[in-house]
Amino acid sequence: MNTYAGRKYIVAGIILIIGLVYVVRLFSLQVLDSSYKFSADSNSRRSKILYPARGLIYDRNGQILVYNEAAYDLMINPSQLCSFDTIDFCEILNITPEDVVNKIREARNYSYYKPSVFLKQISSITYAVLQEKMYKFPGFFVQPRTLRNYPKKIAAHVLGYVGEVDDQIIEQDPYYQLGDYIGISGIEKSYENQLRGEKGRKIVLVDVYNREVGSYQSGWYDKLPVVGKNVVSTLDAGVQEYGEHLMQQFRGSIVAIEPLTGEILALITMPNYLPDLLVGRSRGNNYKILAEDTLKPLFDRALMAQYPPGSTFKTVNGLIALQEGVINTHTEFECYMGYFFGNIKVGCHLHDSPLDFIHAIQNSCNSYFTNVFKKILTDPKFDNTEEAYNNWREHIVSFGFGNLLGTDFVNELKGFVPTSDYYDQVYGKNHWNFLTVRSLAIGQGELGITPLQMANLSAVIANRGYYYIPHVVKEIEDEQGIDERFLDRHYVSIDSIHFVDVVEGMDLAVNGGRGSTAWRARMKDVVVCGKTGTAENPHGEDHSIFIAFAPKEEPKIAVSVYVENGGFGNIWAAPIASLVIEKYLNDTISRSYLEEYVLNGIRPDQ
Repeated sequence: MNTYAGRKYIVAGIILIIGLVYVVRLFSLQVLDSSYKFSADSNSRRSKILYPARGLIYDRNGQILVYNEAAYDLMINPSQLCSFDTIDFCEILNITPEDVVNKIREARNYSYYKPSVFLKQISSITYAVLQEKMYKFPGFFVQPRTLRNYPKKIAAHVLGYVGEVDDQIIEQDPYYQLGDYIGISGIEKSYENQLRGEKGRKIVLVDVYNREVGSYQSGWYDKLPVVGKNVVSTLDAGVQEYGEHLMQQFRGSIVAIEPLTGEILALITMPNYLPDLLVGRSRGNNYKILAEDTLKPLFDRALMAQYPPGSTFKTVNGLIALQEGVINTHTEFECYMGYFFGNIKVGCHLHDSPLDFIHAIQNSCNSYFTNVFKKILTDPKFDNTEEAYNNWREHIVSFGFGNLLGTDFVNELKGFVPTSDYYDQVYGKNHWNFLTVRSLAIGQGELGITPLQMANLSAVIANRGYYYIPHVVKEIEDEQGIDERFLDRHYVSIDSIHFVDVVEGMDLAVNGGRGSTAWRARMKDVVVCGKTGTAENPHGEDHSIFIAFAPKEEPKIAVSVYVENGGFGNIWAAPIASLVIEKYLNDTISRSYLEEYVLNGIRPDQ
């Protein structure tokens, strides 16, 4: 009997404990943890993402380059869908019943409970009509968004564009959800974290007609969005616009840099595209058209094209020869319309002979700089050609060639400067010498240099031996300065004293008398120093190249211009560079005849 009574109490105790556990759990669920109650009542509430306005982008003078316009996304929550008038719905949105079926299926495949985008970026007119009839379409709601707009239709490659995130981005960064937008290229991508701001949240009550009737818990659970930070770019909008105007009939690029800071004043690639083509619902279709265009308007030539630098590279080889002591500024070489060795010839044009270093730059003598390169690679202090070549290449790399400069552009390429191993693989170990690689003497051969790197070379010479990493953002709202890497001087491996003679040669190339190869770049009141280049092109007419800086003392702008199939550097590249320099320094153009020549091919002497 006592055993039975004991068991009875044990069983009663177990039941009591289980009951107590259930009571505590129910109290926790219903009173302490409101999230379960919220989930149960989710059909009467809606959580809306509040997207922040994306930060604005300005030029260096305060002109706005990118701002925001209101847009609306139609959202769907499959768990809240009920029967609705499909015909009326389709007429409002200008879509077909098949579209509705497919989009509902896509939304259910994504999530039965989470909202997703049903239709992106509906117009304000459509939004107004839809909002009045929203009660007819349970499970749908409208979410405000913003679209980028461009008061000046310029700098598409620099500014970049915004697009919808894909699954890979969502996987990599939990901040983003399906339907979110992210910077895809240019400043929009490089400074995405600053420009995007921070999303907020608003929980609203809805009635049986799917209409919003107020805030949940007086907004206690709401979170305000944080507006994106505004960005001041280094671009000069006037110079950028003018440069694009000058290049409209060409393929190629212009890069302009402020030498004392590394700030990019203009970065132009042609052909380009209107930035607003990659905005809104037509973005996908427009992108396809641009991507299939044989002129490659999406290809950023200024940062990604890798060209032979042509005769502009003679300045670098000359500096290396002076640094290594294999020549001095008084060293002379004869030129008989080129350099000859047996049946090997490096051709040249008619000019005075012999020439010293400064006048060899002025005349852009191929024979002179072939001899200079020979001196570099046969320098007796090295045991063999390979050692001399490796020493030469170390100098070249110090100028920023063959490597990424480290800009704030995500699509910058590093170009190509062949290593000695490269030539070992092509010709065999110890089976190549100066004559084998002689094309490097005049900036030809295997060299691949980007227009940005060529502009940086111009900045190095302007600064007499150093550069700041080129960058395109000057200031970010509420942040103390820019990335410190853009504030460090990078010295090349050449002593500053040697730049004096190169600058003199570049001065004479523009402003000297007979033998000046860049006379079209001459300005009346400003001393422009420049160097032409002509890159051989096996597929057509040679490319026209020019690097320059101005004024000669205390330079304010350094430029590179590359015109594909433009012939000699002085034909197109030099006058274009000169006009860009004048626009930046004076904000006006006094040489209308030169502008007419560039835009319409009408020469003043015709």
